[in-house]
Amino acid sequence: MEDINIRERLAENFDVAEWNWLVPHVKRDVVVIIDQKLDLLDVGEAIASDNTSSVQDWMNQELIYKPSAEQLSIWNSNDTKKFNALIVEPFVLIQEPVEIQGDN
Repeated sequence: MEDINIRERLAENFDVAEWNWLVPHVKRDVVVIIDQKLDLLDVGEAIASDNTSSVQDWMNQELIYKPSAEQLSIWNSNDTKKFNALIVEPFVLIQEPVEIQGDN
């Protein structure tokens, strides 16, 4: 039952954020990128419930990681770029939205 409550609370914190809103969190070194292969809420739930084995596995597979200097440079030049974002204290998890073919 507690897991459901964690997921529900996380879902309430799920939002779309423009890059310029995320910059202060980058400066605090708390932004973590989540690969599109993973479900953002699943990762948030694993972090919130201290599921270290899953988190470590994703880190080893480079499916969750800190942004590189190159990524930051690209995103800083497009400050309205949008990301799915989820706050899991102390982290801000971000994920590039999946682009749907034919989406304009």
